[in-house]
Amino acid sequence: MSASDNKERMRTIFAATAQGLFEPLVEAMAGETTWTIMGSTPFSRTFAGKEAILTQLLGPLRARIAGTIRLTAGRFIAEDDLVVVEAKGDSTTVEGVPYNNSYCFVFRLAEGKIREITEYIDTQLVMKAFGR
Repeated sequence: MSASDNKERMRTIFAATAQGLFEPLVEAMAGETTWTIMGSTPFSRTFAGKEAILTQLLGPLRARIAGTIRLTAGRFIAEDDLVVVEAKGDSTTVEGVPYNNSYCFVFRLAEGKIREITEYIDTQLVMKAFGR
């Protein structure tokens, strides 16, 4: 797929996440996808494989959020097999703490599937919202 195809794929996925729908993102992940969260938070590490992403990252994160998580993208930049997405989050923890982080995601796609995700976030906000 071309860079513009990959960019359009990510636009479609983030149109869904802005509505709180993460199924298109999960469906787009290859079985061997890796998701690396930069920094030094309890979530910061590499999750290897779709199953690990679902059970060790997204599941525990979802359990800490009240209501719907929304990620709204503002900018998409694509080159070769990479798409960079700047996004804003909108959610609240189950303890009632606002968790409205800013994100920069770097996605690597191959054959229409997400193979790698690198996530840059405000780590201080993660610690404030979720602690240890």
